[in-house]
Amino acid sequence: MSQKIILASNNLGKIREFSELLAPLGFEVVPQSQFKIEAADEPFTTFVENALAKARHVSTVCGLPALADDSGICVHALGNEPGVISARYAGPECNDAANNQKLIAQLQNQQNRAAHYVCALALIQSAHDPEPLIVQTRWHGEIIDSPRGSYGFGYDPYFLIKELGKTAAELEPAQKNKMSHRGQALRELITQLNTRA
Repeated sequence: MSQKIILASNNLGKIREFSELLAPLGFEVVPQSQFKIEAADEPFTTFVENALAKARHVSTVCGLPALADDSGICVHALGNEPGVISARYAGPECNDAANNQKLIAQLQNQQNRAAHYVCALALIQSAHDPEPLIVQTRWHGEIIDSPRGSYGFGYDPYFLIKELGKTAAELEPAQKNKMSHRGQALRELITQLNTRA
């Protein structure tokens, strides 16, 4: 029987990725929307603090273990923007297309296109868990001007993995999960879970 973990997200891309990565380990990922839980505030300036706030919010409402991630892209020439506001870079009601359009405009005269994705994961057993499992990882690449690929979401079509000559959106899901910031973070989280057990 699988163990149920509430995912503090309604992002369809994240739900799909976490489900694919955790299902073989006996975890059933349930999005917070199934419990009619509103999205938590993300007032902090770091990925880790926001991930933990989201996990505690969800666990408080439903009384179950919760997993939250806070992730985004940091572009070196922009002082690591958009960072924690990656999902709302172009405004609170924006979408992926608007965010990408703003990013490319900001980089118009920049030679340095280096960037990295960040994923911070927080897993808690209860709302007041004093020992949350926390992991933070990076995935390095660079930003290109024209989108490529039909997989992925967010900034993936513009995020080039130089050693492969492909964007994140050109990688099939299984390949992306092996390389991505989220895949790395989840594997590290699983290692910590096994060590703790």
